[in-house]
Amino acid sequence: MRNSKIYKYLGFTFILSSLFGIITYNLLSNRHKAIIKTTLVHKLGLVDNNWLVETDSKEYKMLSPTFIIDAIYKSMEGPKSSRYIQLNQSNETLWITGFDVKALDAKTNEVISNDFICHMNVDLNDISYYGNWNLNDRIGKQYPRLTSLSNGFVSFDFPKGYGVPIKGNEHLFITTQALNHNQKPVYKKIKHLVTVKNEKYNGTQKPLMSKTVFIQLPYNKQDPFKMPLDPASNQCIPVETKNHSYDDGNGNMLSGHWVIPKGINSYRSAINSQLQLKDSLRLHFSAIHVHPFTTSIALYDKTTKQNIFKSNVSNYANKIGLIEVEPFSSVDGIWLYENHEYELVLEVNNTSAIDQDMMGSMFLFFYDKELEEKIRK
Repeated sequence: MRNSKIYKYLGFTFILSSLFGIITYNLLSNRHKAIIKTTLVHKLGLVDNNWLVETDSKEYKMLSPTFIIDAIYKSMEGPKSSRYIQLNQSNETLWITGFDVKALDAKTNEVISNDFICHMNVDLNDISYYGNWNLNDRIGKQYPRLTSLSNGFVSFDFPKGYGVPIKGNEHLFITTQALNHNQKPVYKKIKHLVTVKNEKYNGTQKPLMSKTVFIQLPYNKQDPFKMPLDPASNQCIPVETKNHSYDDGNGNMLSGHWVIPKGINSYRSAINSQLQLKDSLRLHFSAIHVHPFTTSIALYDKTTKQNIFKSNVSNYANKIGLIEVEPFSSVDGIWLYENHEYELVLEVNNTSAIDQDMMGSMFLFFYDKELEEKIRK
C-alpha cells in the first residue's frame, strides 16, 4: 500500500475519532465535562496543579490547584481537587477546633466572593481513626465524612472547650470544589484556601463525635423523572439516579439530591436510622449543607412536636447564592434520646424561573463520653 493511502486512512480515522470524541463530550453532563477539562489542564501543566501547604501551631493551611471557571457550574458540577493531609508527623493528640475555606484569585491571591465555593469536604479513614482509640465497634457504621463547608457556610469554630480529637499523623482526606451560579460568559482562574484549625491537647477539652444526617426522598425507580408528582406522596424527582441514590432496604429507592419546582415547598424525612442513637447524646454543634433557595432547615423532635433547633438561611435577592446559613452552637448542649423520633425539615422558596436542584444535610456533633474516657486512660 502506498504511503499516500496510509496517510489518507490515518487522516480519515483521526477525523472520525475527533468527531466521535466531540459528540460524546457534548453529551456529557456539566459535572463530567468539568472532570475532563480539569484533568487535562492539570496533566498538561496548562495551569498550576499543585497543593501548597503551610502549617503553624494553630492552623494547617492548604492552597488548592488552580480551577478554571469557564461556564455555569451548579452545585456539585464544578472543577475539584482532593488530597490527603496529616496535621503533623507525630503521634501526639491534637484537637481540631474549626475549619475555613476561602476563594482566591489565582493570579493575585486576593480573596474573592464565596460564590465560587461549592463545598469543601473532610473525610476520615474510620478504620484507622477508631482503631487508634480502640473503638472498633464504630467502624463502618456510617459514611466516614467528618464535616463539610459549602456556599453560605464557609467557616466555623466548635463551641469553646470542644473539638474533634485526632492523632497528628492521622490522615484526613480533603476535597474542595468550585461553583459558579451566575457569571456567564466567564473565564476566571481561582484557588481555594483551606484551613484546619487545631490546638494541642491540654487535658481540658471535650471530644465531639460527628453523625451525618440528610433528607432522603422516595422516587419511582421504574420512571424516576416522570412529572408531575402527587404532592401528598412525598416523592421527588432525583437529579440523577447514579449518585446520592439509596435503597431503603425494602426495594424502594430514595434520593438525597432532588429537583425543586418554582415556589414555596417543604420537604422532610426521618433520620433515626442515620442517627443510630443508643440511650442519649448531648448535641453541641451542627455544620449545615443546603443549596440556594433554601429558607430554613430544622432538626425536629417528632415525639415532642418541637424543633431541637432551626437554622435560618438567607439568599441573595439579585443573584443565585446563599449569604449565610446559621449553625447551631451550644456549650451547654441539648439532649437527644433513643426513644424519640427525629426528622429533618427543609423549607425552600424557588424564586427563579426554572426548576433547581436541592440537598439538605447536617453534620451533628455530640459530646463523646466514651472517647473522653479512652483519651484520659
